[in-house]
This record gives sequence, structure tokens and C-alpha cells, in this order.
Amino acid sequence: MSAVTTTVAVAAPEVSTEVRRRRRLSPGRRLPAARLVGPVLLLALWAAASAAGRLDPAAVPAPWTVVRTGAHLWTAGTLPTDILTSLGRAASGFAIGLGAGVLLALAAGLSRTGEALIDGTVNLNRAIPTLGLIPLFILWLGIGESFKVAIIAIVVYIPIYLNTHAALAGIDHRYVELAEVQGLSRFAFVRQIVIPGALPGFFVGLRLGVTGSWLGLVVLEQINATSGLGYLMFQAQNYGQSDVILVGLVVYGVFGLVSDSAARLVERRVLSWRRTLSS
Repeated sequence: MSAVTTTVAVAAPEVSTEVRRRRRLSPGRRLPAARLVGPVLLLALWAAASAAGRLDPAAVPAPWTVVRTGAHLWTAGTLPTDILTSLGRAASGFAIGLGAGVLLALAAGLSRTGEALIDGTVNLNRAIPTLGLIPLFILWLGIGESFKVAIIAIVVYIPIYLNTHAALAGIDHRYVELAEVQGLSRFAFVRQIVIPGALPGFFVGLRLGVTGSWLGLVVLEQINATSGLGYLMFQAQNYGQSDVILVGLVVYGVFGLVSDSAARLVERRVLSWRRTLSS
């Protein structure tokens, strides 16, 4: 008996060490700051090429010129106003798209009637270029803010719906059978089986939707807008101000990186029970 106990006691630290080693080598266990290596390297190459005179300052201004321009726009009050306007549009469209994508995915995933009515329609919508709907939405909603928010919502809801619906369809039937054997109520079935099974796909769609909202915003803010980062860039294009255009692109890039990182952080917290390479 003591020999068996000794063997288990010796083996346990070895297993623990092996688990720690696998986690340390896992691709998903990188520090969040590691994601900045690529952008920092790109910035360094840009600065080096500008200092060496390899880049035309009129076409690609130096990083310090862009920083100076951004500081001037900020102190003048132009950049803060445009950022707040863009954030408001993106947040409104994202909230609507998020709610619509989740509700439609649940309706289609939990009901055959819902799937017959919804899934084909959403896939038809996916086959139509979203930006191609802009003229039609302008006729329906006018040239103001409403059509911009609506287009962003469409860009967001499609990936959320598709990935959440696919995750629902991929739930193991053994869990469904187990729920029936246990006599779970409809509410308990959704809470204990459906939602945990759909969350991985939902977060994939969420990250795609977050990115899509910023991509759509770049185009939409150049159509009959009087403020916003896209409007700022469009006006700079008319006057040949490439440094202002780069300021807008940098701000868009920062917002996209921060929002995607926030979605990844929430995903890791919510799906902490999953044992995968990225957890």
C-alpha cells in the first residue's frame, strides 16, 4: 500500500509539471502585449524609411509628422468631436446588429419553423454586398444618420448570426438526449445546454462583427456626413492632406485593435471552462 502511495505521490508532480509545460508552450498563452510586436515593428520600419528619405513626404509623411498633425487636430477640438461621432455611430449599429444576430440565431436554431423562415433569408442577405444596399437604404431612411446605423447593423448581425447558428447546429446530440432523459424544462435546456454550446461560435461572430462595424464606418462616413473620422479623411483627400488621412487611419486601427482585444478578453473570461490551445 505504501509503495502505491509513493508511486502516486511521485507521479502527481510529474503530471502537474507536464500540464504546466504544455500550457506554457500553448500558442494561446501569449502575453497580450505580444500582439503589439507586429505594429511596433511596422512603425519602426516606417520611421526608418522616412528618416532615410526612402518615402515621399507628400505621399507618406513621417510618423512624427502624423503625430504632430494629430496633436494639432486634438488641441483644435476637431479630432475629439469626430471620434465621439464615429464612436456613437459604431456603438448604435453594433448594439442593434448584436441583438438582431443573437435573436435570429436562437429563433432559427431552436425551431425548425424559425430555421425555414430565417436561415435562407439571412444567407440571401449575406450574398448581397452590404455596401450595395446603401442607395436603397438612402431612399428608405433618408440621407441622415439612420441609414448609416442600419448598414452597420447589417454588417454586424450577419457574422454573429452565421457563427452562432452554426454553433447551435453543432451541439452534440448526446447532450440533447441527456437533457430529455433528465427531464429538463425548456428554460433549463436553453440555459444549461444551448447557451454554453453556442458561446464559442457566438464569440467568433462577435469579433468579426466588431471588425466589420469599423470597416463599414470608414465608407459610410464619407457619404453626406458633416463629422466623423471618415468625413475628416474625405475632406483631407480633397485638399491633399495625406498626414490627416493617416491620422484617421491610425485612430481607426487603434479602435479596431482595442475592441477586438476587449472581445478576446471577455471570451477568455466567459469560456474559461474550455480546455483548448487558445484558452
